[in-house]
Amino acid sequence: MSDLTSLEKLKLEKMFEMEGGYVLDFSNRTFQEFILENLNVDIYNAKYSYYSGSKANRLRALWTKESNRVVGELTDKLLEYWKEKRLIKNQLNTLSEEALYDSCKSIADRLKGTLQADTKQSNRESEFIQKRRNLLDTFDNFSALSSASDMRRRGYLLEELLENTFRLYDVKTENAFKRNNGGEQIDGAFSLEGWHYIVECKWTEKLADIRQLDSLYGKLSRSGKQTMGLFLSINGWSDNVVTLLKQNPDKSIVLMDGYDLRCTLNEQIDVNLKNLILKKVSVLNFYSEPFYSAAKYINEL
Repeated sequence: MSDLTSLEKLKLEKMFEMEGGYVLDFSNRTFQEFILENLNVDIYNAKYSYYSGSKANRLRALWTKESNRVVGELTDKLLEYWKEKRLIKNQLNTLSEEALYDSCKSIADRLKGTLQADTKQSNRESEFIQKRRNLLDTFDNFSALSSASDMRRRGYLLEELLENTFRLYDVKTENAFKRNNGGEQIDGAFSLEGWHYIVECKWTEKLADIRQLDSLYGKLSRSGKQTMGLFLSINGWSDNVVTLLKQNPDKSIVLMDGYDLRCTLNEQIDVNLKNLILKKVSVLNFYSEPFYSAAKYINEL
């Protein structure tokens, strides 16, 4: 259904000489052929039968039943027809006719603009889907890297993958930087809803104990009060890691595992990274739980 306003309809009816049930100089046959040729729509379908079923009323029905795109395209074609007929007959347009034509052209452009916006949105969605698929392929290919040198390389690739995933979801990231006179390296960071996060990620065996989180705790303690930590361990952690984090009075680290990350890249599961992180932080703040899994998040949707 188009969103033509009453004033726009009034202008179009004047432009297309619809008073008396006509549309310009079309006969029933040529009117049907014109619309069929330009829109592949049969205007004499029962769908467009409105009141008397005249050409003007059928056009009014089309305005009501079809989308902005369809109405805009037909309006454009009817305006083109009007203009060409005037040229063929060597008829000069008055100032008022030119003004009405320009106004109706703007109406057509506005209606067709919906198509342009929809096309842009569709292109953005297609681009997002393709990028997400590529990142999922990258993630799944990591499992083939198993040697000692590969493991080091896999760590660098994981950092790159995580950064690209943040960017995919329009999360503002920070490039790696040093602080405290170059004595401290921050490999990853991002900002989300007014808070800042320092990131560390590991792709090794399960985390053995809390000591492997000490480095991140130290960085957070030397940061501002609106800074939290995100620790990504692809292979998860032992039970004592979560227990000890819960006992720590400084609850500033949320945990993410490989399944969490993969869920944000799998279009069949379709977990939004931003929403998952915000939910993790919420659960940490309210329930003192440092790990809230994507599996639980999906079940609660």
